[in-house]
Amino acid sequence: MAHRALVIAMLPAVGLRMLAVLGFPPSILFYGDSFAFLREDLTPGTTRPSGYSLLLALLRPAHSLTLVTVLQHLLMLGLAVAVYALLRRRGLPGWGAALLVTPLLYDEFLILLEHMIMADAVFIVLVTVAMLLIVRRVTPATAAVGGVLLGLAGITRTVGLPLLILTAAYLLIRRYGWRPLVALLVAGAIPLGAYATWMKVEKGKFALTEADGNFLWSRTMSFADCSVIKPPERLAVLCPDMPVAQRPYPPHWLWESFSPLLKVPGTSNRNQLAGEFARQAILAQPGEYLGAVATDLTQLLRWERTAVDEKTPYKLPTAERPLSGSVRGVAESYEAGPAATRVVEPFAGWLRAYQRFGYVPFPLLMLALVGALAGALLRRRWDALLPGVAALALVVSPPFLAAYDVRYVIPAIPLICLTVGLTLGARSSSPREQAETAREPLNVG
Repeated sequence: MAHRALVIAMLPAVGLRMLAVLGFPPSILFYGDSFAFLREDLTPGTTRPSGYSLLLALLRPAHSLTLVTVLQHLLMLGLAVAVYALLRRRGLPGWGAALLVTPLLYDEFLILLEHMIMADAVFIVLVTVAMLLIVRRVTPATAAVGGVLLGLAGITRTVGLPLLILTAAYLLIRRYGWRPLVALLVAGAIPLGAYATWMKVEKGKFALTEADGNFLWSRTMSFADCSVIKPPERLAVLCPDMPVAQRPYPPHWLWESFSPLLKVPGTSNRNQLAGEFARQAILAQPGEYLGAVATDLTQLLRWERTAVDEKTPYKLPTAERPLSGSVRGVAESYEAGPAATRVVEPFAGWLRAYQRFGYVPFPLLMLALVGALAGALLRRRWDALLPGVAALALVVSPPFLAAYDVRYVIPAIPLICLTVGLTLGARSSSPREQAETAREPLNVG
């Protein structure tokens, strides 16, 4: 069997996902993002784009959260097969390509996100498939499809927006011609423009969210000193009133009752003022800003994802958590019945035990990414640079724009695996060779 190694690798991976489906039906709900995605009144999100909500709306008639999670599990398994197929095409042996996709198949956090009602799994698939299309063969058609996928990724999670620009820069630098570049940008602009227009109609603002300023402001709460910033009176209300050493992590400043952000009336006005304050704080204290970012990035050197006694929403539950009255109706309306996550033993216990060791530590992932990027430059594997730089952008940008979160690193895993494989594999054809091949008549004899 030509693909025996992949089949052997896939079988236990399917088993792990069956444990998730059997052990935690119908899904794992993330407070409170999941309920915002599940709402029946479909409107553009305030703090996050609603691309994932559109997918959930398409699946709503089935009234099955299990259908959603099973679909997400299947999408990730299919993604592993697609990455494997491209790496085989680039000359890697079956066992080598299968080995490189094992993080996609076995990482406990990927399995967790696939089983959550969250946008992350769909975002990962959209981004990685777009990269696969572009690095496999650049034509106006593949560039257009890749652009649409990246545009959809941008309305699923805004961190995907820079990836469209990175891909356009790749096509420009490698001189693939104006047709693929235009196809990529026009196709990518279609979902982004349609969503922003929807936002304009619904909320009067041509944008993807109304919270980019809020998140950047929360980032500055790690260091902001208003005696240094000297903000104008209209922004002074956003000054923190506690010493730097006592301040909680940035995300808490978005939601907790102590946050001065909540004193500003009006969603749009709040976002605008928060953005202005954040920009002034960064310009007034650039060293402190970079220091806060660097401190966050040191989390990538942590070997364990989470400590045994650490409180985190990213651990598989040990007992059913009843839904509060404020969100129960949203989830049960979608499910057309009880929607709280049930914990079914022994399946749940087996998967919880696996979660303690079933992952590649971040230091090894970062070492693989840096090594692959360096190797790509030395071996002139230019196509490996696109997913590699995209992975780097996904990892590094959140601490600059909001804060580090272990969940924000996970979308880089498939891209890192792809980068390593392309660096080790055979050289791709040049833009000129691809153009000449495209002009050759198809030989069917």
